[in-house]
Amino acid sequence: MKKDDSYERGRAMRFDMFGEPGVRSLDASDDFNEPLQDLVTRMCFGDVWSRDGLDRKTRSMLTIAILVGQSRPDQLRNHINGALANGVTKDEIREILLHATIYVGLPAGTDSWRHAREALQDADAY
Repeated sequence: MKKDDSYERGRAMRFDMFGEPGVRSLDASDDFNEPLQDLVTRMCFGDVWSRDGLDRKTRSMLTIAILVGQSRPDQLRNHINGALANGVTKDEIREILLHATIYVGLPAGTDSWRHAREALQDADAY
């Protein structure tokens, strides 16, 4: 893995948002999954999340809504933690969930509320 500015920005962003667990999978990558970790680090966090067009709080809010729509509970839990680190409040998370539930449907929305609640409880933000 060639370390450049994009990689370093992405690694720093992952650490800022998710702490040590956010870079643990990166550090533990092997010859099989290293290309995926490199892609996520560079493109997702180093290039897109690091752009100036939206602040990190807004990006977190959008990500939560998208993950609700995709019914991705593990990623939702991770990004609830990242959102808290980026300044999104419990009340704002509640509003995002309510808004997204109307547009994505009750089954995906209802499951997301449960996973978000657990993530907030785990983060002592409930």
